[in-house]
Amino acid sequence: MWSRRRGSLMPAGCGLEELRRRRREREAVLRKARREQQLISKRLLRDDAPGEAEEGCVAMILGEAEIQQFLRLAQRGTEEKERERALVSLRRGLQHPETQQTFIWLEGSMRTLVGLLTSNQALLQLEAARCLHELSHSEQSAVAEACLPATSYLLTYLSGHSSDFIELCLYTLGNLIVESEAVRRQLLPQGIVPALAACIQSPHLTVLEALGYALSQLLQAKEAPEKIIPSVLASTLPQHMLRLLQPGPKLNLGVAMEFAWCLHYITCSQVNNDLLITHGALSTLGLLLLDLAGAVQRTEDAGLELLACPVLRCLSNLLTEAAVEAVGGQMQLRDERVVAALFILLEFFLWKQPSLLPEGLWLLNNLTANSPSFCTSLLSLDLIQPLLQLLPVSNVVSILVLTVLCNIAEKGPAYCQHLWPGPLLPSLLDTLAFSDTEVVGQSLELLQLLFLYQPEAAQAFLQQSGLQALERHEETQLQDRVHALQQIALHG
Repeated sequence: MWSRRRGSLMPAGCGLEELRRRRREREAVLRKARREQQLISKRLLRDDAPGEAEEGCVAMILGEAEIQQFLRLAQRGTEEKERERALVSLRRGLQHPETQQTFIWLEGSMRTLVGLLTSNQALLQLEAARCLHELSHSEQSAVAEACLPATSYLLTYLSGHSSDFIELCLYTLGNLIVESEAVRRQLLPQGIVPALAACIQSPHLTVLEALGYALSQLLQAKEAPEKIIPSVLASTLPQHMLRLLQPGPKLNLGVAMEFAWCLHYITCSQVNNDLLITHGALSTLGLLLLDLAGAVQRTEDAGLELLACPVLRCLSNLLTEAAVEAVGGQMQLRDERVVAALFILLEFFLWKQPSLLPEGLWLLNNLTANSPSFCTSLLSLDLIQPLLQLLPVSNVVSILVLTVLCNIAEKGPAYCQHLWPGPLLPSLLDTLAFSDTEVVGQSLELLQLLFLYQPEAAQAFLQQSGLQALERHEETQLQDRVHALQQIALHG
């Protein structure tokens, strides 16, 4: 997660300055290390045609002749119901990858489908859009690119009046955007960002959730930092996204989740996080964090962690920006309330979703790294013991817990006095028995800080067989640091 530096740690005098310098280097890397993005996904809407399940319809693989027949009936049938039924049959066939491949290679098939999409009959338009939606869910990039002629029309229909149709178009565009660079190249100059910005003012929650999905897919494109995110930041989207993340009775979990991930992808890019900070992102996300902590105490809703994850990541990423200090960002987060809320979420994750513990601890690290007030909050709320209880969870969790404790100890003698005496020494002796060198290395660093600022800690360490715990690492890559720590413990 961060680079290691070999070399002896000198006791006393310049030892402290060397330790601080090394920690600053590690911290700079650690605070920006967890910018990984959520894996791309595709959405499939198949509940748009009521009654089909009751009719016992079974999707069949279609051959060329059947596809041509359904397209011909849809295009030239004598009755509208007959034309609609033909498209329904085609759509059900397109649920199979084999039919999708046959369809895209059949000459004139996409041209006919686009013609039906642009017809003046609403039911035929809707069924044609559903056929395109089935195609958009394909895992084959060739299928997505075959849909290219339809994307401009899907974009145009985002300004329509039917919320159901707009929702379908958004999910279809989202599926196609993530699959094909050619689709993105066509839609960007045609104004997909302004079109999405117009959609975000919709009063329909289903449209907003679909919009969040489509935007999140667009923001994950490899060219997003250079070609997409600057346009998004220059639009009204960021202000509206933050509005939809405001806690309160109007907050919708599905909508908030989608736009929280959108913000996460933007903050990961580091294109202009200062702009988000000036728009009040820290304050909004901090309040949402408090709201989430209250919610997990009231409900067993399994979806809350899906919102908590991007919120934690966004806050962590934003706290690495220089603009945080300029706008008093740390103060915006209201030290004790945020720390208390974070520990409520950590407890929730421990029992419900342990894989999310690193997300909360990464935020705690970023909060305490440069802020004595957040370190004071941890001490005044007696949260060191709950923090130590997380050490056995995993090596990754152990490293982050120890890093947070190093952040506190680094603040000086007054902070170390609160850490010592207490349960810290037995916990550190346990971590020295770990096989993971990164965990042991972070434990050594914490011990060195304690010995430098709290000399009696070294004596207690010796009395509890600390030197024997160090000896097992004398022949490892940590040997230089072990020898330095032995010297400090023995000679001060």
